[in-house]
Amino acid sequence: MSYLDRLVTKRILSRIFLVVFVFFGLICLTESLDTWRFKVLSDTQGQAVAILAIIANAARWTIKSLPVTVLIGTIIALLDLQSHRELIIIKASGISVWRILRFPIITLALISISISMFLDAKITEVNRSIMPSLQITTQSVGGKNQVWLKQYSNGIEYVVEGRKAGTKVYELTNVSFFFPKGEKYSLIEAKRAALVEGEWELSDVILSAPSQPAKNIKSYTVATKSTREELELRLASSEDFTFFELKNILSAGIADPVAQAAAATRFAKLLALPALLVGVLLIAFAFTSKYKRTNSYTGVIVTGVILGFVVFVITEMADRAGSSGVIDPIFAAWGPAVVAIVIGVTILLFIEDGLA
Repeated sequence: MSYLDRLVTKRILSRIFLVVFVFFGLICLTESLDTWRFKVLSDTQGQAVAILAIIANAARWTIKSLPVTVLIGTIIALLDLQSHRELIIIKASGISVWRILRFPIITLALISISISMFLDAKITEVNRSIMPSLQITTQSVGGKNQVWLKQYSNGIEYVVEGRKAGTKVYELTNVSFFFPKGEKYSLIEAKRAALVEGEWELSDVILSAPSQPAKNIKSYTVATKSTREELELRLASSEDFTFFELKNILSAGIADPVAQAAAATRFAKLLALPALLVGVLLIAFAFTSKYKRTNSYTGVIVTGVILGFVVFVITEMADRAGSSGVIDPIFAAWGPAVVAIVIGVTILLFIEDGLA
């Protein structure tokens, strides 16, 4: 690595880290305003754990906002190089923008891979260990603890409705199983249902069938293709799983299409994060590295803020669409990254080698 590579890479990374730190501080301040959660965690697990919860949750949101912070940080670094005429001197010496970009791209890609596979995993584990019960109740449908699940078994599709049993992820209470026409029972109700290998184990059961009196029995089993990992994924959130946990769950197979889409999108987003950050780095260079006669950069700063907002909105919209199964998870995760790279490279080609 030459002195030029060290200079540009250090300047860009230092400004990115500064912007990330500022965003992290603002998010910590926002998280600290949730006084109810802080009080609950302080009373149950101690004040130190409550503070750690704020830091861990802020770190999670900071990782989600990396495309924005990397874009803004890179623009600030390039404006710094422009204001001191360092970028002009570098270009005047015959060095192309592609040469300048080489080491910043490599370094940023390596850092983002570490974030996707290791740092995000550690933050996820900390969040889960601090407040698992709060995370489990974040993705309910209907009432506060109400759950609706679509289940499959032997070519039959049925629906399960119940209530979450506190921190016991694999159990539901006050459960109702709704079966299609032609099945032996149309409705099965139970006080409690526990998911074991390949079936639901029900206790205190009421079996209902058309034109027949209801039957009360002590226990009953209902076959299912769902696994405990799939149920945990369905009741919690795909963001509560690490990169390698998602890899194992997807490899084992998921019967529920909603859970499958959410897990696949989350996994693909972690894989695509390095490409997305490289893409926003290219966009920052494309809009900022061009020579300016004056030191007025108001327009560039406004453009950077707008671009950061657009990048964040597009990635979040694609994430929601992929997690809900509206679009393919691979396209949802890799689409914004590929588009960002294409836009950045195209503009740089036009500026450096075109007619601009």
